[in-house]
Order: sequence, then C-alpha cells, then structure tokens
Amino acid sequence: MDGLLLLNKPPGMTSNRALQTVRRLLNARKAGHTGSLDPSATGMLPLCFGEATKVCAYLLDADKTYRVTARLGEATSTGDADGGEVIATAEVPELTFEEWNDILQGFVGESMQVPPMYSALKKDGKRLYELARQGETVERAPRPIRIDRIELLEAAGTRLVFRVSCSKGTYVRTLVEDVARRAGTVAHTVRLHRESVGDFKSSDMIDLATVEADAEQDREALRAGLLPPDEALVSMEAIDVGAADGLKFSGGQALQVAADGKKGLVRVYGAGKQFLGVGEISGDGVLAPRRVFQLQEKTP
Repeated sequence: MDGLLLLNKPPGMTSNRALQTVRRLLNARKAGHTGSLDPSATGMLPLCFGEATKVCAYLLDADKTYRVTARLGEATSTGDADGGEVIATAEVPELTFEEWNDILQGFVGESMQVPPMYSALKKDGKRLYELARQGETVERAPRPIRIDRIELLEAAGTRLVFRVSCSKGTYVRTLVEDVARRAGTVAHTVRLHRESVGDFKSSDMIDLATVEADAEQDREALRAGLLPPDEALVSMEAIDVGAADGLKFSGGQALQVAADGKKGLVRVYGAGKQFLGVGEISGDGVLAPRRVFQLQEKTP
C-alpha cells in the first residue's frame, strides 16, 4: 500500500493521533505526516503510507495557505486560544477595511520572523514549549519567511479574518501578533484552518468520519483510492527513461540523458509510465537518483 491521503484534520486532535488513527483504519505498516498542525487547528494534513513516506520531505518544504481568524484586543501566552491565558489587553483602533488591508499588505514579501516560545523548535535539546510551560523565555534567532499573498476577508470590531499563502516555517500565530502590533493593539489566533499544501487543494481533502465509514465498509477500496506518491511532486518537471535505464536508475546508478533544458530535481518515469522516483539533472545532462521508489503497482 503506497499512497497519500489528504486528511481534513478535526479540532482537538494532535497530528500524530490523527495519523495513527488513519494508519490503524488502513492497517498500514509504514506511515508519516508532512508537517504538524496545532491540536486546535483544522485542515489539510497530508498522510503518507508505504513508499509514499519518501515524499514527506518535499511536502514539508511546500508552501501553505491558511484561513485565519484573530481576536483583537487580547494577547495570550500561547498566541492562540488553545489553553493560553490572557496576558495583555489593549484598545482596538477603529480602522476601516481598507486601513486593515493596507496593514496586512505590508507583510507581503520576504522578512525575518522570531519563532514563538510555544513551538516545537529546540533549544539545548529541549522543546521551546517545554521551557515555556516552566515559565522560561529564551532568546530565539529570527528566521527567514516569505508571504506571497494576504487576502483580508473580514474586519469587524475585535474580529479579523484573512487568508495567507506563505512559505514553510511561517508561524501564523506570530504573524497575527505582528499585525496587531503594527495596528497599535494586541491579538491572538482563535481559529486556524489549512486550506492547501503545495499543489493540493481543499477539494482533495477527506474528513476523518468519512475515512472511518469507508474503512468499515470496504478497507481495500479505500486503500486503492489513495493518491499516488508522484501527485505530491507535480511542481517538478518529468522525464522518461527507457526500460534498461529505468532498471539502472532504480538500482541507484546515474544516467546520461537528453535533458532538453531540464535541470535540478525531476520526476523520473520508466517503461509504461511507471514512477521510479526523484532524480537530479546536472548541467552536463547526468541524471542522478535522489529518491528511488519501489512501487508495487504502476501509477497513471
């Protein structure tokens, strides 16, 4: 069983618990997910099974889109409403929709962001959230992030709703706090829903209740309906190699290919359009294996 399932993670569940629940329903031996969502957050959580776990690293690096709801005028210790206590309050300025939009657009582009204390990053071998729960605050180095687009959806009273498309490593909770600070107030995230990961969109997601019902009715059909691993890599160019070269590639050997201008990471297909893995083409037309897949069935 090799494939991906795009779970619409429900609130109140850790990403790992969601993974293990679906893994048990599918009776899968090997499984992984591609980037945690906070327990209170909802939305797209790509789950990978079998050989598809090899694409996890590529999806971790993928851009994401979130729908964000913030409450203005209150800051919490965690930056969200998930168990954090209110640590500061402030008046909310009476700004127009256009003024709020101008503030949001000021965050589009590349910048440096300081990660929150309540995060899974490590300091001297300890998770930052573990230190934060002990009342400690440590210095965190700012990290580069990129925000491609922000769309303001609602600005009314203490409620601010927007959609943001951003690079990996972007902490939306911190973005909400920074937006409020620029407006002269404080805020925290009350709802976070991930709408997309890479090229996967909301329409591809499946609810956990549906997975449970489908697994009970016909587990094999559910397993057969998993997305093929190369669906996660469509942003890469594709290259076809012959049957003989396909065997060499699968055996870890580099090939001389007609690159036709292709360079960098590519999807590699062998005889019968069988997906073989990810390779990297150098300037001299050499295709070197980077991730070799041993799929049991051919993918379209």
